[in-house]
Amino acid sequence: MDTNANVSEPARSLHARIENRTATVGVIGLGYVGLPLAASAARAGFTVIGFDIDPRKPERLAAGRSYIDAVSSEEVAEHTASGRLQATTDFARLGECDVVTICVPTPLTKNRDPDLSFVVATAEAIAKTLRPGQLVVLESTTFPGTTDEIVRPILEKTGLRSGHEIFLGFSPEREDPGNATHRTASIPKVVAGDGADAAALVSAFYGAVVERIVPVGSTRTAEAVKLTENIFRAVNIALVNELKVVYADMGIDVWEVIDAAATKPFGFMPFYPGPGLGGHCIPIDPFYLTWKAREFGHATRFVELAGEVNVAMPDYVIARLAEGLDETLQKSLSASKVLVVGLAYKKNVSDVRESPSLRLIDILEARRVAVSYHDPHVEAVPPTRKHGPLEGRASVPLTAEALAAVDAVLIATDHDAVDYGLIAAHAPLIVDTRNAIRRRGLVPKGRLVLA
Repeated sequence: MDTNANVSEPARSLHARIENRTATVGVIGLGYVGLPLAASAARAGFTVIGFDIDPRKPERLAAGRSYIDAVSSEEVAEHTASGRLQATTDFARLGECDVVTICVPTPLTKNRDPDLSFVVATAEAIAKTLRPGQLVVLESTTFPGTTDEIVRPILEKTGLRSGHEIFLGFSPEREDPGNATHRTASIPKVVAGDGADAAALVSAFYGAVVERIVPVGSTRTAEAVKLTENIFRAVNIALVNELKVVYADMGIDVWEVIDAAATKPFGFMPFYPGPGLGGHCIPIDPFYLTWKAREFGHATRFVELAGEVNVAMPDYVIARLAEGLDETLQKSLSASKVLVVGLAYKKNVSDVRESPSLRLIDILEARRVAVSYHDPHVEAVPPTRKHGPLEGRASVPLTAEALAAVDAVLIATDHDAVDYGLIAAHAPLIVDTRNAIRRRGLVPKGRLVLA
């Protein structure tokens, strides 16, 4: 950090503590974003205090047990034993922290408007113990302007000014559950601060935790970066989902089309269709921009159309299932038994946030279908905001007997640990939304329907 007279003493002092690793780091929200960040900060030599409103998380961490695939129990045990990582529900301890990161959910309301209640409540909790010399960084994905329009006013109600006594920044999370190649420390981190001192402090902190930082000029720019990344994926997934429907009516296999197009060494990037969007980011984040854009008189028609296409995919899958049951078994949907394979929103993880599988089960049960599910990564349905009646339902074993007892298998998530050969050998009807059967070169005994 520049040591000239323009740098405030609180900024200079905090920068020194970050550099020599004597700064205490607070991570609010110990989920899929917060726990990997906490572990990475502890690995970098910081003392970390994790905060969560769910008492089960601190209890498990204190016992050396992880509940997130990206962080092993061995690493948790190592950091807790060394004292580098603590976890608590006592938010009064935020005053002990020199750096405070906010990693809380940013869902949508029923009307698809941003729900910043978790961010607001967290900022208010921080304000209760806020003191000069603290750096507060928002990581939750949100619309451009949240950091300076929502978080800063709450903190400045204390009388402490951003850029003077306290420092504020934004650094969007870029976690990718199930990605064994890119983890928190190896993913380039976009960073921005509210003012020059804050920018330097945010860069210093994340520069100590991850391999590479990418500074940008403002917190609004950093907020827009994350939205742009996720909108890019949402729009391209919507494109191939729409092509899937069109090509199916033309008798064209969209998977073969994409695989052939992907051989072009330039000008094409493969995206693949599925039963709908899942995860906390891609189904939600585009709507944060559409909401904010209306404030400036803009209609984000392209983004909203992509959302409509992706939201419609579960209904398309159910329609294909109903057609398959009628044509293959002469059975109606309501008189059928269906096994859904894969509850997580993506392969090889246990994360069910916004999973289209949950939506598929809801639709099927609303139509009086007898539904069971198998997922080697999800033993039982965890608590969710939208699918409360499913909580606690257990995954059934995948056996020849279980397959013979159902009328159709609906492959919603293509986990590697699933025995697709067994499914191909025993299921009378397979509705495959991920091309899992043919990609493995299997020839089903019954009928295969791509959806």
